[in-house]
Amino acid sequence: MLTAGHCTVDAATGTGYRNWVFIPGYNNGNRPYGTFSARGLFWDSQYVSTRGNANWDYAFAVMNTLNGRTLADTVGAQGIAFNSQTGRHVHSFGYGGSAAEGNGERLNHCEGNEFADAGRPGSTMWGIDCVQTGGSSGGGFLADFSGGGGYLIGNISVSAGANEYHPTLGNEALGLYRQAGAA
Repeated sequence: MLTAGHCTVDAATGTGYRNWVFIPGYNNGNRPYGTFSARGLFWDSQYVSTRGNANWDYAFAVMNTLNGRTLADTVGAQGIAFNSQTGRHVHSFGYGGSAAEGNGERLNHCEGNEFADAGRPGSTMWGIDCVQTGGSSGGGFLADFSGGGGYLIGNISVSAGANEYHPTLGNEALGLYRQAGAA
C-alpha cells in the first residue's frame, strides 16, 4: 500500500511509527471493511538522510490479513506505475482535516492537470491546482482513473498555496516496492 513517508517515519530520528492502521471505506466513523494493521513499513532512506526532503516522501505499508483476507481481496486494489509520464490529468484522494472537507471524516477528491513544482528549489515533485489539508497526506494520486480504477503515480505529500504535490515514483520507489513485496 502506497502512503507518504512522513506517515510512516520520523525523518529527524529515523524512528518508524507503531500501531499503523488503514481503514478502507472509512466514512464518518463507519468502518465497513474493518481496520487493517501494518506488519511492515518501508520508507526511502533518502527521506530520513535528507531530514524529510519531500522528493522522497513516499513509503509502502504491508498490511496484515483481517479475518483471513488480504486488503486487496477485501476491497480490491489500484495498479501502480513507476517512471510514469508526467504532466497528465490526475485525480487525488484524501481525508483532509478542514471543516469544508469533513474534518477528516470523509474521503475527498480533486482532479487536474499536473505541473512541475517550481516553488521549491530542487523539487522533482508534481502537483495540481487543489489543496487537501492535513490528514490527506498519503492519499493517492491516480492517472488513467476511470470507473473507480486507475494507476497510482504518487501520494499526497505537501501543499503550498492552492496546490498539492506528490513525489514521483522512480527507480528508487520501484526498488522499495519490491522490498516491501518480498516482506
